[in-house]
Amino acid sequence: MPQRVVVLDAGELDSALAVGVVPIGAAVATLDGSVPGYLSARATGIARIGSSAQPNLEAIVRLAPDLILGSRVRHRAIYDRLSRIAPTVFTETVGVTWKANLRLHAAALGRCAEAERLLGTYEARIAAFRTAMGDRLRSTRVSVVRSMPGHVRLYMRASFIGTILEDAGLPRPEPQDHARFARRAGLERIPDMDGDVVFVMYYGDAAGSPLATMMAHPLWGRLDAVRRGRVYEVPDDTWALGVGVLAAERVVEDLFRYLVAD
Repeated sequence: MPQRVVVLDAGELDSALAVGVVPIGAAVATLDGSVPGYLSARATGIARIGSSAQPNLEAIVRLAPDLILGSRVRHRAIYDRLSRIAPTVFTETVGVTWKANLRLHAAALGRCAEAERLLGTYEARIAAFRTAMGDRLRSTRVSVVRSMPGHVRLYMRASFIGTILEDAGLPRPEPQDHARFARRAGLERIPDMDGDVVFVMYYGDAAGSPLATMMAHPLWGRLDAVRRGRVYEVPDDTWALGVGVLAAERVVEDLFRYLVAD
């Protein structure tokens, strides 16, 4: 089994740590260059090798890895150079394929049984959520809104969070009920953010963000979820950045907290 693993994005880091492998190096997607908060307790002693968008190849060479995990959608252009450093395993994409990605990562790490155990635990927790929701499940339309530097996104079904909501049996508002990743939303699309519940997350600071500007607009105050006090801020590192089974577990716990306990 590989002993010196380098990962190039949050999904690969999540997978490796979930199956019990602590990488020697990791590229990260957070704005401040830190490991996502929900992984920090497991990720001690991991060298930073740049950002997910631009891994530092010289830093990777210095670490002398025996396995590199990444994805074609992020790192196709540097695959040849990476594969000359160490055996390199790429998934096709990230996010929506997180379960298949976990299985591929686990196979490369020699930890297939652990991956199946984790997915089984996830499925059991999802089943428990559906049972706990009962008749409320089909009538709870979930909207997901993320503030990004310079714009706001509405997340749809072909996303990491979209797959979890689908597994949970939660319907989406019609403007978000599409087989695509996400859509940018300007002020005119504030009505498309409505649902029976709205989950919001911030990539970066909430203060002064594009979403904060939208929340000050009169249209925001007219949303049903706003009037009913059912807008909840959730962690960006688990709902958007994590794209792995450990993040998915945290998302399901948030669904219990905000929807079952409500």
